[in-house]
Amino acid sequence: MATPPTAPTIGGGTALVGVLGDPVRHSLSPAMHNAAIAELGLDWAYLALPVAASDLAVVLRALAAIDCRGLNVTLPHKQAAAELADALTPLAQRLGVVNTLVRREGGGWLGTNTDVEGFLAPLRPLAAREALVLGCGGSARAVVAGLVDLGLDCIRVAGRDAARLEPFIRSCADWAPGLVPLVWEPDSTGSADPLGAALASADLVVNTTPVGMASTGDPAAAERSPLRADQIAALSPATTVYDLIYTPRPTALLRLARQQGCRSIDGLEMLVQQGAASLRLWSGRQEMPVVAMRAAALARLEAP
Repeated sequence: MATPPTAPTIGGGTALVGVLGDPVRHSLSPAMHNAAIAELGLDWAYLALPVAASDLAVVLRALAAIDCRGLNVTLPHKQAAAELADALTPLAQRLGVVNTLVRREGGGWLGTNTDVEGFLAPLRPLAAREALVLGCGGSARAVVAGLVDLGLDCIRVAGRDAARLEPFIRSCADWAPGLVPLVWEPDSTGSADPLGAALASADLVVNTTPVGMASTGDPAAAERSPLRADQIAALSPATTVYDLIYTPRPTALLRLARQQGCRSIDGLEMLVQQGAASLRLWSGRQEMPVVAMRAAALARLEAP
């Protein structure tokens, strides 16, 4: 494993980059990005900036005024950032979700989305024809966009709340017209379980829900899985199971999937690759120290 480089000295000319979220203390992005910044020799510092939803607009204006070089945006601000950006890339406009803000030459922020690129990175090449996406929130939009780019024959989206699932499907209709909605009843079993057939035929299953994420407020959270053991038993060993969660490693879902013989992917590589894509946009440099970024993120995850 590569050793993360020493962070540069912060001085009067050091420029700011960072991530906005609430909460954001748990973020691996500062460790990852500051390792890359040191490798690239940039006089920048990347900070995790906790921002309440009610303060997001004024914070974005203030950071633009002090010449902040770029921002990542995480939960719960990705949709609000799309509305507040001064301009959007075609991808961000299509998704209505922004995870990266880039300074515009004329002032203000350009909103874009590097989550799609990050999501796809560990999947290529993938010989999949059918995918099942668990969840219908902001992360699911980026996942669906990536799956559309892969040209799959069938993409099903499973949501537990029909009142949220139906608008999600409608909002994607212009660029993902073939999405198949699946109302997800957690307690359904056997022939009454709508996920059963979908899981059995899926080449790829992607969890975009927070179920299974480690939480300091709930020690049992990391032991939960969005799918029950009997549902995972429906998977073919040839299926790839991709969990966007990267803490704990592995999640309960991926642990069970491995026991079934499935290939498993967690969200750490997506985090690293979307971060590298953001840094390219901010810095104008194409070659990114991905090895150093991955090592720094892993070191931070493994720290006591």
